[in-house]
Amino acid sequence: MLHRAKTGLVIVDVQGKLARLVADSNEVIDNCVALAQAAQILTLPIVWLEQNPEKLGATVDELGCRLVEEQPITKFTFSGCKQPRFIEAVERADVDTWLVCGIEAHICVYQTALGLHKLGYQVELVTDCVSSRTLSNKQLAIRKLEQQGVMSTSLEMALYELIEDCRDPTFRSILNLVR
Repeated sequence: MLHRAKTGLVIVDVQGKLARLVADSNEVIDNCVALAQAAQILTLPIVWLEQNPEKLGATVDELGCRLVEEQPITKFTFSGCKQPRFIEAVERADVDTWLVCGIEAHICVYQTALGLHKLGYQVELVTDCVSSRTLSNKQLAIRKLEQQGVMSTSLEMALYELIEDCRDPTFRSILNLVR
């Protein structure tokens, strides 16, 4: 079960043309935006990655414009965990659980989630907030991560776990994001 005080969000490489080429791209981008907005409402730490933005482009506007309080961490390795600035940000967040979303599921998302897991964090892959150019690669990534101890969740499931109670002052705002 997710706990608000112990959970953060990692956003992986939702950038450029590639973000528009992955399977179900509009839904995945919309879900990543909703997840990021919810994380902000719930005051979860957010760590945001961009893979070689000079070549791949910046984070898509729909998402990037909502992350004005955070700055992206540029990486060239597929795993964010190979980037010292990412590790510093993760450690500074002082949480033990990370929700992970982004693209491509079978490359950068897979390697970053697995790296976080190997560092001792509980990792939950938000499966309706990840994609690859092919659904078979997305499914393979989810299956391999689950086999190695990474949990799967969905946008709604994660958010309702984090809220816990319909009387929570954030409930109505979060509900509006997933309706």
